[in-house]
Amino acid sequence: MSGGVDSSVAAALLQRDGHEVVGCFMRLGSPGEELETPVDGAACAVGSARIGHQGCCSINDAADARLVAARLGIPFYVVNFRNDFGRIISYFEAEYHAGRTPNPCVRCNDWLKFGKLRQYAEQLGCDAVATGHYAQVAQAADGPRIARGLDRAKDQSYVLFGIGREALARMMLPIGGMEKPAVRTLARELALPVSDKPDSQEICFVPDDYASFLERRAPERFAEGVVEDESGRVLGRHEGHQHFTVGQRKGIRVPATIPLYVLRKDPARNAVVVGPREALDVISVEATETTWYAAETEVECTAQVRAHGAPIPARARLVDGVLTVAFARGEPGVAPGQAVVCYDRDERILGGGWIHATFRA
Repeated sequence: MSGGVDSSVAAALLQRDGHEVVGCFMRLGSPGEELETPVDGAACAVGSARIGHQGCCSINDAADARLVAARLGIPFYVVNFRNDFGRIISYFEAEYHAGRTPNPCVRCNDWLKFGKLRQYAEQLGCDAVATGHYAQVAQAADGPRIARGLDRAKDQSYVLFGIGREALARMMLPIGGMEKPAVRTLARELALPVSDKPDSQEICFVPDDYASFLERRAPERFAEGVVEDESGRVLGRHEGHQHFTVGQRKGIRVPATIPLYVLRKDPARNAVVVGPREALDVISVEATETTWYAAETEVECTAQVRAHGAPIPARARLVDGVLTVAFARGEPGVAPGQAVVCYDRDERILGGGWIHATFRA
């Protein structure tokens, strides 16, 4: 229970259906709080990251979750995961400094919500872990899979691709078959105190912009470098490649007669390569750290490379743990570090992986 309306309604629905429900809040930090500050005497050493003011696991959120649990009359526990959360922040930093585009929300689901929290649930004797994600658990001939949520605008199936079969077998997603307005309406009908609470931001530990966060943490990793075109011609200077992401147009600050976009970054040389819009299109990707649920290892599918990106007609092939996904059309701004997730025609996840290479036409 994050203290938001989605997980609160999820808990209420489970209780209504006759389940014995235990509320659990993951303690990661609070707005403006130093993550290494001990809680109840617990030791912690993850650096000086601060939780953003709209983070999803603040002290105020814990208070809201506790109020909902009291309203429902269910037990409520707060677990201190700040040490484990440091792993996610370290991953985020390492990826950006290596010139890749990370997705900490996917890692949080894999490592914490359906990793550490699932282990904690087992200690409590619970049969399943439930969350307020907008996704569904669907049955297929080869076993259960994650499927898109009914509310396509809120669909969160992409960020759940990597949890694996073991976690999927003990997973419940009570609001996956609902649309957001219906969730809020039900919260009001149940007199839950969070019925009109705004949604939290995507990355809870970044209070402003990514580059500022990274530079505060490790200013020595930032250095002046070159902005160049694909031929290697120097067009300008920058103050650190971490200030740029693939596909970025604004803020490049070099003179040009046509709009320029960031095509790739070379962290070894601290160089940022820019070019025209058409040079952004990627026609295939290779991914590793794969999670694959389907029996078939070569299949027509749709692919998604961003949490709320449009599905792309594609063909996927898994060989020796390497997933190759060829797109039927060019997709702009795909970068190493992103996840690629494949869906079947019934919008169930076939599997996915973390992109390590992209290929243009």
